[in-house]
Amino acid sequence: MTKNFVMLLLLFVLCLSFSACGSSEVHSQTQSIGLTGVNNARELGGYSGLDGKTVKHGVFLRTAALAKATSQDLARLQDVYHLAVVIDLRLTMEIQPAPDPEIPGVKNLHLSIMDEELNAKRLQSLDSKDLEGLDLSNKLDLLKLAVKTGVVTDHMYIDFLSGAQGKKSYGIMFQELLALPEGRSLLFHCTQGKDRTGCAAMLILSALGVDENTIMDDFLLTNTFNAELIESERNMLIQQGYSGEELNTLMKAMDEVDPQYMINVLDWLKANYGSVTGYITQELGVTDEQLEELRAKYLEN
Repeated sequence: MTKNFVMLLLLFVLCLSFSACGSSEVHSQTQSIGLTGVNNARELGGYSGLDGKTVKHGVFLRTAALAKATSQDLARLQDVYHLAVVIDLRLTMEIQPAPDPEIPGVKNLHLSIMDEELNAKRLQSLDSKDLEGLDLSNKLDLLKLAVKTGVVTDHMYIDFLSGAQGKKSYGIMFQELLALPEGRSLLFHCTQGKDRTGCAAMLILSALGVDENTIMDDFLLTNTFNAELIESERNMLIQQGYSGEELNTLMKAMDEVDPQYMINVLDWLKANYGSVTGYITQELGVTDEQLEELRAKYLEN
């Protein structure tokens, strides 16, 4: 057996080993929860967590807003996923025009991640020049305003996790997970199911010991689930004359996610707390014992 052949064989084995880890688990087909009226509707089950155990299927559901859920969608959430809790991470101004449907037997919690008062102050501080040419009943114009006022930036997720409101709401989310009855599920969402929801998913998966590569791949599944929508929105913006960085920034405010946003917050968490779990225990009121309880409850062999 030649030396070159041995080297090639070793490389082949290594490639197989890497393909069996982390990101290879993340596929849109396995994560979809089969809703037709709700965008970006998927679950966190099936990923490898602490000690080689697997995150339970059908427990942690993440979606965009539920306002357009069909009757079949709602029946599926009840009958297939045995939904117990819906956590709405949106601002009140986002909820009012598109409230979640009432689902019998399901608790609906409004846990805004962004500070309502700070958001109102931002809007009040705008002068007529900032609002010139904007129609605030138009979704695209609202997103332009969010970019203009500094809400949408590449450190947006750091803002979510460093703010008092975000800490409070994500902390309550973990308490709901600890209290969730056996065999029931919890659904969390914001408007597009990608930013505030993406941070919630990252925190849950980190608490269960899922590796960073898998967390990133799960985050980027938004671009797979929203592929047609993203293409349509990009074409619409190009036709309206947007290009370059302005186009890319608006896409990130709409239905596309950027890996740099997640990289930035993960780097910030590690620099300030040593790890994501360090943040969870130091800032969200989750004890080490409760972390162990979560892992015992939601990981299986």
